[in-house]
Amino acid sequence: MKIQNIGVVSPGDMGQAVAQTLKSSGFAVHTALDGRSARTKTLARDAGLNDCGSMQKLVANCDVILSILNPAAAVDNARAAAAAMQATGKRCTFVDCNAIAPQTAHEIDAIIRAAGGECIDAGIIGPPPRGKSSMRMYVSGPKAAELEQLSSAGIKVRVMSERIGDASAIKMCYASYTKGAVALGVEMLMAARRLGVDAALDRELQESAADNRQWVLSRTTVMPPKAYRWVPEMLEIAKTFEGAGMTPRILLGAADMYEMIAHTALGKESPEEARAKGRDGQTVVNGLADGI
Repeated sequence: MKIQNIGVVSPGDMGQAVAQTLKSSGFAVHTALDGRSARTKTLARDAGLNDCGSMQKLVANCDVILSILNPAAAVDNARAAAAAMQATGKRCTFVDCNAIAPQTAHEIDAIIRAAGGECIDAGIIGPPPRGKSSMRMYVSGPKAAELEQLSSAGIKVRVMSERIGDASAIKMCYASYTKGAVALGVEMLMAARRLGVDAALDRELQESAADNRQWVLSRTTVMPPKAYRWVPEMLEIAKTFEGAGMTPRILLGAADMYEMIAHTALGKESPEEARAKGRDGQTVVNGLADGI
């Protein structure tokens, strides 16, 4: 299949950056903004995306649909795409790019195939592809190799296998460390501040674990506005690990931490607002600790 028209649902922080990168590679990029928030509509307009309005019209116009949204909405979005395929008779390729467990990826694959469509499992690792930043898109499934057409400097497509679930599995394993460690690190720093020993802990960390300290703080700057999305992601990782015979409890705790952060003033900002403030990691930690 030659890919020409790509649908992105939805153009949030990651989705917008992916859409812009695909546009710069020469693809026609579309979205469906019916029922979307004012922020999402603004991001789509700023990216110059063609708004098809409904999911049905998006499916009718596109060769490939990329689902990039809150993991909690992944299955519902797949159902909406499947219903649109059945209503229009158009059998496009649905690519789930969300942070979901392999079990959830199989559920989505079954939904899309029942509607006559093709499904590709994808896992995004890395920041939104803006400026010099790039991301890796791991893909798996019988048709996964077709997505190599999307490769560019900003999007590096890595084909894993023909098995649905493999791409989601590597995303889950990787994110368990990156986002799980951030949750633990931020909880440690917030607790130290609330216990009144933050200055002493910071001195100890700089003397004995300076790299770890900087790693946590650097990732904390952009975390609070994304915390609400990281809650279902942690739950999906817990589901993944439990399915592999491991304990889900570590990641369930991380989900609790992100749930708490999502309800703070910093957690309620948009990523655009947070970037504009330009806070460093320590300022973010202090704001979280003092705001709870």
